[in-house]
Amino acid sequence: MSDLTQAAWREQLEKDPEAVIIDVRTDEEVAEGMIPNAEQLDIFQSQVFMEKIQTLDASKNYYIYCRSGGRSAQACAIMNQLGIENAYNLMGGFTEWTGEVVEP
Repeated sequence: MSDLTQAAWREQLEKDPEAVIIDVRTDEEVAEGMIPNAEQLDIFQSQVFMEKIQTLDASKNYYIYCRSGGRSAQACAIMNQLGIENAYNLMGGFTEWTGEVVEP
């Protein structure tokens, strides 16, 4: 797992054709907006979260965010344990995001 600053996360994401963005926030949080092209996978729905994570392509690069960076760091650690090496945590999360935001 790598913790990336907002600038580094955005820069790396823009150059990455294998990028998959995952939002691990709740439905209520997602209603406030999302980073474009993100897929929601609520980490608090642990069984569904684990089932989905286990089906992910380990060759891709995953950019994970939550509200402040804590849950996304946890998600990255879980992904690493399951053999997904390229999981990048957005430090500061959506709260500090200054890029584009879309409606869910």
